[in-house]
Amino acid sequence: MKLYNTLTKQLDDFKPISDVVKIYTCGPTVYNYQHIGNYASYIYWDLLVRTLKADGFTIRRVLNLTDVGHLTSDGDEGEDKLEKGAAREGKSVYEIADMYSKDFLENFRSLYLTEPDVIAKATDYVEADMKAVSKMTENGFTYETEDGIYYDTSKFENYADFARLDLKGLQAGARVGFNDEKHNVSDFAVWKFIKPGEKHAMRWDYLGRPGYPGWHLECSTIIHEELGEPIDIHTGGIDHIPIHHTNEIAQSFALSGKPLANYWLHANFITVDGEKISKSLGNVYLLSDLKERGFKPLDYKMWVLQGHFQGTRNFTFESLEAAKARRLNWRNRIALCYQKDIKSDDNIYNKVLDALNENLNSAEAFAIIDGATISLEDWKKIDELFGLNLINETPEITEDIKRIISSREAARLEKNWTKSDRLRDELAIKNIAVKDTSDGSVWEYLA
Repeated sequence: MKLYNTLTKQLDDFKPISDVVKIYTCGPTVYNYQHIGNYASYIYWDLLVRTLKADGFTIRRVLNLTDVGHLTSDGDEGEDKLEKGAAREGKSVYEIADMYSKDFLENFRSLYLTEPDVIAKATDYVEADMKAVSKMTENGFTYETEDGIYYDTSKFENYADFARLDLKGLQAGARVGFNDEKHNVSDFAVWKFIKPGEKHAMRWDYLGRPGYPGWHLECSTIIHEELGEPIDIHTGGIDHIPIHHTNEIAQSFALSGKPLANYWLHANFITVDGEKISKSLGNVYLLSDLKERGFKPLDYKMWVLQGHFQGTRNFTFESLEAAKARRLNWRNRIALCYQKDIKSDDNIYNKVLDALNENLNSAEAFAIIDGATISLEDWKKIDELFGLNLINETPEITEDIKRIISSREAARLEKNWTKSDRLRDELAIKNIAVKDTSDGSVWEYLA
């Protein structure tokens, strides 16, 4: 497999560290519902896992759930997101985290995404977070201020490399309200202390004071505990590059003295009707919103996979309708395999897999599928590659439906159009359409 590696800015032949490919995916902060743009990256990383498995690799993959509230700012200020969600819903922060974690995982499974080997809740790793902060302090990478323990980015000489940050520019553009206890504008909290009287429901005692982990810390800790450094592939969104992933790399180096990951893959943003997804624009759609409009989660997955994870994508309901029609077309090509002896074009499955092995080029793979003749056995393998549930949603018709089709064909031969139309309507109720061809009747699914 060739992957476009963010760190090196080039297409590399993927070479795993060991017999087991270690993959980490940055998961959601579970303080609200995830919109369709959030799920796009998980669809792409599912394709990554499925392609690697098709290539014969064994995978160990970890996905985190941020159920410890981090601040609404990507820095060290702002309102805690879990606290904000709790106030909005009139629930405790723990109830909020549980409710939205369940919703996320239900949607995750409705998209037929491969279950990670570990789904890591941040709250289960707070003790490990404390040990990590102590280790970084012991190694000389942190300092203490009135409001927390901070990572000193000047102690990691490669801090700016990953995101190609202009640290001098950051310093020159520092806000008036910049914390004057920070040694450098790029320094960040690995642990925050709770001030007397400050509202913060999630709190743990560390160094004799109540506090909570910095939000970048959980990923470094979970990787350290569950996978060990370095891992093979770290995935996330492009918005993670300048702060979150940059800070993860720094923390992990302070913990282990090793690189965090050999390959970094980042999914690009999705816009809706040409605009950034935003509540103020009224274009925040959930998977449940798509269902209310007659679409299945897998129609959306089809739409996502029609494009490339690094490309800019613009979602419209017209394009989703086209993806839904394409998926139905593929299902009906499978249905035809039940009725006729269809043989695949030479080497078709390997051609599809080869396209995916060129930096997950699912758009090219889909074009190959659209232009090919494919047998039922190859459709099964293709369905496994993309996780579109085509086979299960396209069962062979029952003997009862076969009898109705035969009766309709007989009625047509007798020119009994009234009976033929009645049987056609009966089939439609059962989600079946019949096409009359020179070779006889062919059935298809209507939806």
